Amino acid sequence: MAPLPGAERVRTSLQLYRYLLRCCRLLPEEGARQHYRHAVRQSFKVHADEDDPERIQQIIKRAIEDADWVMNKSR
Repeated sequence: MAPLPGAERVRTSLQLYRYLLRCCRLLPEEGARQHYRHAVRQSFKVHADEDDPERIQQIIKRAIEDADWVMNKSR
């Protein structure tokens, strides 16, 4: 299944953060929404000091793939 709408426009870490939080809103169960929202915030804090553009793009690509997997799993 293709990524959610807007995934192709994610270029920066802030755009990724917003995209992932929007994905969390689409999850059917409140417990899952809270869990993944917390995980997104924690991951953002962990990688906040990352300054290598290549590494940032790798993180963005992987995060979108992971979000895709979670969204497909919940459907």
